[in-house]
Amino acid sequence: VHARATAAQAATAPVKTYGSSSAPIKMEVFSDYECPSCRNLYEQTLRPMIADYVAAGKVYLIHRDFPLPMHKYGYEAARWANAAARVGQFENVEAALYDNQPAWSTDGNIEKFIAAAMPAGDFKRVQKLMEGCTQTSAVAEQGRILNVAQASNGCSLDPYINEDRALGTRIPVQATPTYVITYKGQRLPAGSGVVSWPILKQFFDSLLRQ
Repeated sequence: VHARATAAQAATAPVKTYGSSSAPIKMEVFSDYECPSCRNLYEQTLRPMIADYVAAGKVYLIHRDFPLPMHKYGYEAARWANAAARVGQFENVEAALYDNQPAWSTDGNIEKFIAAAMPAGDFKRVQKLMEGCTQTSAVAEQGRILNVAQASNGCSLDPYINEDRALGTRIPVQATPTYVITYKGQRLPAGSGVVSWPILKQFFDSLLRQ
């Protein structure tokens, strides 16, 4: 049964979310794994928020990929994260990408951190999903991201990244990180940059009191 279930899971869209979709607050974060501000937001704000308000069922957190052309390895990092999300390892890989950003953003060796973030069996499945993806990253590095997506039929993960980018373009996302908070179905104006967890928590508390 397990093998069949995992095969079915691999065929579905990557799950890049934390918490319950029925939480009163929804927070969508558009980010680039190579962006230092995105790393700061994750390390200082989202990580404590996940342990606190996401765990308590107050916030549903959605990651959206918005790799920027100026970052050499951001698009490839997003591909690894999407592959990991297809095998249920998104949370571990997102943490590994941000925790090790200073290392892989200098040499592009993302794979070793992905491998270390999950059991070997899951990593083999991730490698399989990444077939046809890594050789096109040289073009992505030059920033021709959308052209790559159109030209590279080989990478099955690109449509998910480009779908997130299209959502972001409509907001519009002008810098990463940009976040959109929805409370009880009402979408608030987008915010961007790093906000500390105590301040965001205060804001969430004021919404929850309404």
